[in-house]
Amino acid sequence: MPAKGNQVVPNAHFHKKWKQRVKCWFDQPARKQRRHETRLRKAQQLAPRPRNLYLRPIVRCPTLKYNKKLREGRGFTMEELRGAGLSRNYARSIGISVDLRRRNRNVEALQLNIQRLQEYKSKLIIFPKKGGKNMKNADASQPEELAKAHQVDGFESKLNHNEKRVRSAPLTKELTGVKIYQTIKRARWEKRTEGKRRKAALDAEAK
Repeated sequence: MPAKGNQVVPNAHFHKKWKQRVKCWFDQPARKQRRHETRLRKAQQLAPRPRNLYLRPIVRCPTLKYNKKLREGRGFTMEELRGAGLSRNYARSIGISVDLRRRNRNVEALQLNIQRLQEYKSKLIIFPKKGGKNMKNADASQPEELAKAHQVDGFESKLNHNEKRVRSAPLTKELTGVKIYQTIKRARWEKRTEGKRRKAALDAEAK
């Protein structure tokens, strides 16, 4: 589409000196190798700790379109940590991520993450702190467990991506006889006006 009005017709010569404006990616294989070597070097420095340092919770994706899928969240909530018998600072010190903003909306997700924390605690091996005799090593594991310690790539997420699709049920007379929209609207109205109706009832009893 030409420019508006009596202007100069666009005639840009972008083929001039095009080599100066083109960025090639010939070093992609070398970058891949360099990233791999960096990961190995970092893993050697972290050993025997796992490569992925922090344990993360299992949460559901947002929005109605993706909420049937599971993924790893940012961190565990305080309610989940209390259910597993952990404090916030201690959990962070043993490789558990904490998120102070997330809230638990249902009991199923809460119990799932509490079980995840308890399983992590049962498999956890804690090495004694480096230092003098006055260092606290009460939480350290037994020498037999320390000898069996080995580095793992990460933590098992146990994400079920193969959930069965929910099929629609056949319509029956009981289902077609219910007025869904009116029922939902009535429930919303009752929740919205609960305080006013309770106050009106108390005023009527006082009179």
